[in-house]
Amino acid sequence: MAVNAGSSSLKFQLLEMPTEKLITSGIVERIGMSKSIFSIKVNGEKIESISDIPNHGEAVNILLNQLIEHDIIASYEEIAGVGHRVVHGGDRISKSVVIDDEMIQYLEEIIDLAPLHLGPNLIGIKAFKEILPNVKHIGVFDTAFHQTMPEEAFLYAVPYDWYSHYKVRKYGFHGTSHKFITQRFAEIENKKIEDVNIVIAHIGNGASICAVKNGQSIDTSMGFTPLEGIPMGTRSGNIDPAVVEYMAKIKNKPVKEIINQLNKLSGYLGVSNLSSDSRDLVSASAKGDHQAKLAIDVQAKRIADYISSYHNYIGGAEAIIFTAGIGENAKETRKNISDRLKTFGVEIDDERNDCRGVERLISKDSSAIKLYVIPTNEEVMIARDTLSLL
Repeated sequence: MAVNAGSSSLKFQLLEMPTEKLITSGIVERIGMSKSIFSIKVNGEKIESISDIPNHGEAVNILLNQLIEHDIIASYEEIAGVGHRVVHGGDRISKSVVIDDEMIQYLEEIIDLAPLHLGPNLIGIKAFKEILPNVKHIGVFDTAFHQTMPEEAFLYAVPYDWYSHYKVRKYGFHGTSHKFITQRFAEIENKKIEDVNIVIAHIGNGASICAVKNGQSIDTSMGFTPLEGIPMGTRSGNIDPAVVEYMAKIKNKPVKEIINQLNKLSGYLGVSNLSSDSRDLVSASAKGDHQAKLAIDVQAKRIADYISSYHNYIGGAEAIIFTAGIGENAKETRKNISDRLKTFGVEIDDERNDCRGVERLISKDSSAIKLYVIPTNEEVMIARDTLSLL
């Protein structure tokens, strides 16, 4: 079972391994609120129920009971392992690990690195471990894939004790997705993982670029938090840090509130003053909305900047991969970015690029760097890592 616990939600998939066949999936929403929503797919049909679910423990109870009630499993014993998506592993975790009491204690110690995410992750882990105590629980970390970054890539040019004493450094996120794409590209091209040299553009509401050399992450755009990097749905990406103090003074607001605006009111939403959804911006842009077009172009320019830099850093990328919600579905965004990379001999094929959510080569045969759309599947990656540790 692959689990992703949020502050008020719990997503899950049950997979048969090693065939990677999806048995069922679902989500519990509004945990801790009135009228909580539980939905599960049974034989392809979505079944939904509404009730009050006070905490994650109760959500896990309901989920497991529903699996038995709908004859998806006969008993809890059929679940061989539970893989938990964990957003942050600090600088100690470089691969997926078994979650024991010592690991829970470590995650509690580093909770300040990602308080909004690690807290809910831990709640979900503890709830599952209490109900399934005899099953192995595996932590699959968003930051783990990026622990292969060299010091020159992850270190900020700040007083060194910020890093040595307070762990201030680039960690990177979306690692589970970047790892899956690296493995899938190797399969498509019939290569060994260590021979893969690519740049991955994971573009969703959250977005990050990753430089993969010899199958390992050597740089990525997100940093100490997911706020660093390219503009996203509501996140600003890189700005001059002095802007934070300046706006706090101008607005007479605490720094925390300015950071909140950079996280939740910036990016697509901030520039367009319209929406954080790329589909809305593409539609408005086509009708002549200048700010909607500007929001798209600001992001595309920054993405092309990162791809250009990473292409150089890995000594020449053999392919650029588009993935995640926007990367997999927005042909206009893919073309906008690719057209900015023509100096490297990148040639997108408009006919091949006319696709949504499918795995496809979208560059011309004459393109110096291949362009691919590869749908990501973090749940399968979680299941693979869980299986490997059982």
